[in-house]
Amino acid sequence: MDKVVEFTGNHTLLVLALMISFFVVVFTEMRRKASGLVNIDPVAAVQLINNDAVVIDLRSMEAFSKGHIVSAKNIPSDELDAKMSQLSAMKSKPIVAVCDAGITSTKAVNSLRAAGFESVYGLKGGMSGWSQAGLPVVTGKKTKSKKAKSK
Repeated sequence: MDKVVEFTGNHTLLVLALMISFFVVVFTEMRRKASGLVNIDPVAAVQLINNDAVVIDLRSMEAFSKGHIVSAKNIPSDELDAKMSQLSAMKSKPIVAVCDAGITSTKAVNSLRAAGFESVYGLKGGMSGWSQAGLPVVTGKKTKSKKAKSK
């Protein structure tokens, strides 16, 4: 015990930096837990999608048409607030927000939760993570219009 006190006395800045680092990590984890932000991996997203979750693709129309998750709705992130009333019918369903790399979806998840949506998740890694997991991607603008034409 005497050596710990002696070390602390001799290396005050080092001990202070260690304590600050510890408190920053604890504070960050507590803040993340309190915000309720949940990023899910692609496998968990597939389970949600199979249980009737809605996928909102926040990328541009060009990126969406190059490849997207099956039955995803394309709502670019800058139009999300304007289209919030259209999404209000889905408040009780789980929602998976998807962007390019999983960064932009954080803002969308926060705004959807603030608007009263119950279970909103961001896809960890975005479409990049989805593709790396080897999961299917649909190309083209709309998949529902093809179904409507065949009826």
